[in-house]
Formats: sequence, structure tokens, C-alpha cells
Amino acid sequence: MHDLVALLEDVRATHCDSGRQLVLRRGQVGTVVMTYDDSVVDVEFSGQDGRAYAIVPVNVQNLLGLKDTPNHAATE
Repeated sequence: MHDLVALLEDVRATHCDSGRQLVLRRGQVGTVVMTYDDSVVDVEFSGQDGRAYAIVPVNVQNLLGLKDTPNHAATE
């Protein structure tokens, strides 16, 4: 939950407010808002104003997890 992710392929979606069809492009960044099982999650895509414009189920194989802090290397 709340992981930042990027799409690895284009995904069709419906705009939350207008109902218009959208194409979310490869590389588009969203936030995981619901986990159903180990293979599918709901991802919310929001504009710069913070308002969600699409929430879509995405197979986790089609997502790249983004990191904002480094992992520390283990010392041997």
C-alpha cells in the first residue's frame, strides 16, 4: 500500500470525473491504493493538483516500484 510505481506498458482507463476514456502511458507514475493478492493492485493516478483522475487494477508484473531512499549495502 502507498508504494510509488510506474507503468511498464500503456493501460486504458476511464477518467474518474468525466468518464472519458484515457490511455495511461508507459512510465506514468501512480500510487498503490489497494492490494488484492500477489498479482493485482489498484493504482491511483493523480494530477499535480493532487486530484485522482484514474484508479485502475494493474498486474504487478506491469509495474516498476520506485524508490526515494537508498538501500544500504551489507558489509561483509
